[in-house]
Amino acid sequence: MTLKQTIHQKYLQIIQDKIDVFQDMISGLTEDSLNDAKGSAGDKHETALSMMHIEQEKLTNKLKEAIEHKAILEKIDTTLVNKKAVMGSLVKTNNLTVFISAALPKMSLDGQNIFGISPQSPLGIQLIGNEVGYIFQLNNVQYQILSIE
Repeated sequence: MTLKQTIHQKYLQIIQDKIDVFQDMISGLTEDSLNDAKGSAGDKHETALSMMHIEQEKLTNKLKEAIEHKAILEKIDTTLVNKKAVMGSLVKTNNLTVFISAALPKMSLDGQNIFGISPQSPLGIQLIGNEVGYIFQLNNVQYQILSIE
């Protein structure tokens, strides 16, 4: 398995783990609200239900975002190698290594930090469509593409 394929698999696992946690938390809140509805009355009950509902909405939004990230990752063919940086490329620059896919958490692999970035991010916009050797400046930092996998 290539480094890019390993990173892709690890990001898929990280996202799936997040999805599982959010689903468990949402079902726990649903269960709590049903149990609370059976034995409570009055203003405190209404406030508790409202707070649970707000928390459930937040978790549902986070779950939706994680599912969207998973869908993006699942569309990436890690066997493709391009001369230019594209969606799914692992790009090493003089300053950092990025996996162009979605805004994902930093990952450490073999002592190397890898950042999952969206192609719509400022860095992603600079990288997409460019080849090894391309030099650009972003936030007063100079970057040069060293390799594309």
